[in-house]
Amino acid sequence: LAEAREQALAGGGQARVDKQHSKGKLTARERLSLLLDEGTFRETDMLKMHRCTDFGMASQQHYGDGVVTGHGYINGRPVYVFSQDFTVFGGSLSETHAEKICKIMDMAVRTGAPVIGLNDSGGARIQEGVDSLGGYAEVFQRNVDASGVVPQLSLIMGPCAGGAVYSPALTDFITMVRDSSYMFVTGPEVVQTVTNEKVTQEELGGAKTHSSKSGVAHLAFDNDIEALRMTRELFDYLPLSNTASVPTRECHDPSDRADPALDSIVPADPNTPYDMKTVVRKIVDQQDFFEIMPDYAKNIIIGFARLEGRTVGIVGNQPLDKAGCLDIDASVKAGRFVRFCDAFNIPIVTFVDVPGFLPGTAQEHNGIIRQGAKLLYAYAECTVPKVTVITRKAYGGAYDVMSSKHLKGDVNYAWPSSEIAVMGAKGAVEIIFRGKNVEEETKRYEERFANPMVAANRGFVDDIINPSETRERIIDDLRLLKSKKDQRPWRKHGNIPL
Repeated sequence: LAEAREQALAGGGQARVDKQHSKGKLTARERLSLLLDEGTFRETDMLKMHRCTDFGMASQQHYGDGVVTGHGYINGRPVYVFSQDFTVFGGSLSETHAEKICKIMDMAVRTGAPVIGLNDSGGARIQEGVDSLGGYAEVFQRNVDASGVVPQLSLIMGPCAGGAVYSPALTDFITMVRDSSYMFVTGPEVVQTVTNEKVTQEELGGAKTHSSKSGVAHLAFDNDIEALRMTRELFDYLPLSNTASVPTRECHDPSDRADPALDSIVPADPNTPYDMKTVVRKIVDQQDFFEIMPDYAKNIIIGFARLEGRTVGIVGNQPLDKAGCLDIDASVKAGRFVRFCDAFNIPIVTFVDVPGFLPGTAQEHNGIIRQGAKLLYAYAECTVPKVTVITRKAYGGAYDVMSSKHLKGDVNYAWPSSEIAVMGAKGAVEIIFRGKNVEEETKRYEERFANPMVAANRGFVDDIINPSETRERIIDDLRLLKSKKDQRPWRKHGNIPL
């Protein structure tokens, strides 16, 4: 038994371990030792072996069959993990390899603990044929069954190609490592054969591509160690399951802390941008904001923070990029994040400065109507506490979409600098008065609508508050909303415009 365990710990042997290190990559077990609290990992199925006898596989046996599975703790909180071992059969997925992953995923759902998968695999084990494909499908089914029940995190720390990409795609957050990981359905050789396009693995499916262009990856880091460290930090914000409370930390940041800088942070010129991330940091605990997808759809920001020590989800338009307009990518990015927060009972705080949806034929032809409706649907369906702060512009349909009172926003505030209207003054006047008395009528329109008074008169915002007191007001509201209950009509599920 001791000898078998020693062989399992050795993986594919020292030569293959050295080769893994030469690429700047850690081994499967080294990664788990950094991800989990020291000494807490308990391995499952260490001695499991594949059952394939074709193509000489009967004589090629390794304990563990290319994946290390089990459970451990991150900062004292339980988590189930699997880590593919590239030194054993290139981390390829066999029937038994899949069985090991499925076992710990089933346990995670039964016990109410998150799952973290460390992916480093050459794909399906070809020698096993359809058994390997069946194994992937079993894993996919577990991903779907666990969705919205326990958080699922994927780290891509090497190759992840073909059908293998769909398991991470079904999880909640994907982290990639720059220059050593990649994801694609078909590789560069197939792409060149079919389309005659020449492209490298990094260009086709590297961390930069997926974190800034495709939106497949939520986070990207320079090496394995940084990726694992930041995964621990992300994990701290997440509840263990959909029935667990959001994590709470001891908070030494006063709940009534006022920041006078917020009173002047919005420029007097409505066309001058400012950084919404600065606004967020001045309001949340310790100015600590963990941004998700920072390099994709930069016209909207999403991420986690804490208020009075409790996790909250943050969504905000970013005036520094495209003036904060909503477009296809921003709608999809924020919509999925809102749905994650709703699934795991994480309150959502929304900061609004949106001049509308981005115009143009590219947006219309690529489905901004359908794609924009995803964010609308997500907010409307969301039943967790929702607090909204309009900092400046809230124009047109985008005003409605951004967690407005009409979409069952619980508490909606406006800063004195906010403008809530169908559109900007200049465009509105040109339509209403057909170019006559433009300057005079623009001034009148601005006096009437370039402020939050009309919305406050209608009850569409609950109050107009001084920016410096935003933190105190939001925290007080979230205290009351802890006991919120929102009953919706029974249905099997809605039909979100996918």
